[in-house]
Amino acid sequence: MSSNPTRKAPKVLGLLAAGLLGATAMVGVTAVIPVTPATAQNQLQAAAIDPSKGFADLVDRVMPAVVSVQVKFANASAEGGEGGQGGMMPNLPEGPWGDFFKQFPQFRQGMPDGQQRRPEGGMAQGSGFIITADGYAVTNNHVVKDAEEVSVTLQDGMEYKAKVIGTDPKTDLALIKIESDKKFDHVTFTSDAPRVGDWVMAVGNPFGLGGTVTTGIISARGRDIGAGPYDDFLQIDAAINRGNSGGPAFNLEGEVVGINTAIFSPSGGSVGIGFAIPAAVAENVIASLKETGSVTRGWLGVRIQPVTEDIAESMGLAAAKGALVSDVTEDSPALAAGIAQGDTILKVDGKEIEDSRDLSRKVAQLKPGQAVPVTVVRDGKTMDISVKIGTMPADPQMAAAPGEKKAEESVSLADFGLKVAPAQDGAGVTVTEVAPGSPAAERGLKAGDIILEVAGTEVHEPADVTSALKANTKKRVLMLVKTEDGQRFLALPTARG
Repeated sequence: MSSNPTRKAPKVLGLLAAGLLGATAMVGVTAVIPVTPATAQNQLQAAAIDPSKGFADLVDRVMPAVVSVQVKFANASAEGGEGGQGGMMPNLPEGPWGDFFKQFPQFRQGMPDGQQRRPEGGMAQGSGFIITADGYAVTNNHVVKDAEEVSVTLQDGMEYKAKVIGTDPKTDLALIKIESDKKFDHVTFTSDAPRVGDWVMAVGNPFGLGGTVTTGIISARGRDIGAGPYDDFLQIDAAINRGNSGGPAFNLEGEVVGINTAIFSPSGGSVGIGFAIPAAVAENVIASLKETGSVTRGWLGVRIQPVTEDIAESMGLAAAKGALVSDVTEDSPALAAGIAQGDTILKVDGKEIEDSRDLSRKVAQLKPGQAVPVTVVRDGKTMDISVKIGTMPADPQMAAAPGEKKAEESVSLADFGLKVAPAQDGAGVTVTEVAPGSPAAERGLKAGDIILEVAGTEVHEPADVTSALKANTKKRVLMLVKTEDGQRFLALPTARG
């Protein structure tokens, strides 16, 4: 099937069975890189389509570059990928979508224990699109993960073998190369930021049916669905279903604006809430995969958290923006540059930081080795710190430690609804009891957590906490707390509030 392609007729795969596999979908991610001009047949610089006259001309221009992806696995029960009829989806997400599934587990059919199971035979299907004339194509990591064999089928029915060039689980992107000397029609990504309300046309391989076209608009931008650390999804209402993973969403000029990656659905089918990775987000990832087969990201080496209204008020910040540093990793660029626990990062390389996720995305896009200014607020003063960006480790070590055991002697802090005792190692005080419904409980404190600082002052015994509270003159007091997951700041209302 490599340089000797075969013609493969589209095949309808058990629609009833596909319907019964209904599960809320969290599919995958993709995008494109700048490429050489397309062929005359697939020239994308043509005038924009007038939707009132239909989309047939647009379909004719872009459809030859969209492929169906078929994958064979050595282990039929491996996790990941889209099974059988383009079916199974990635693991149960955290965040609001995860909470939904936990409340309504009946919407997780086909996803036992939040894991994916490939059907008997170890086959999976998805979508993709060609980005260069020599046959580089984009699909999702979860489509080709652990693949033994990969093949693609073009709109004309010709089937070719393909090999995986590189994958990036953090964005669920994968780059594959069609094994053929043929010159292929291909598409480019848009350089314009899409707007809410713009038309989009989705093309893919839903339920293994082959090339299928749907249309809609961009419903929202910047969606965080808990799929990964760099979530910045476009929400679209063009119908996408299982098997659409890795397929493109086009604008009216025939450029890729997004990569269809997920749907939210109680039934497993489209209900008009789909998610696509913006092309701009994936551009660097795909280029890096093409160049080196892997992705290199910038790294600061800090544990961060959002700046809430409570925290902003307790720290005297003008607005609840930026990212609060709750801990600094040992031997990290941040530590070497002098970034400290309690700093609020407002800008990186001159770009404003909206929140903690925004900081993660912006730092990841920086080139390792370059020095950039980082604007922070420390003790009410704004300063710039030059940081030499590092390379993100494959499994970065976060500065975190498990909670200590409870001590026997406890002191009540009735205003907050908690009791504390000296920590066994003398670092901080251990929370021994939290009253249900109390301010402490509402902000997530629980027995076993360790309070390290109160109002910027280190505490080692309950008396230190009391003294720091008396010295605090604000309506809210900021505490640095160590939990089993790491360290974070939280702001508790005081009697003055």
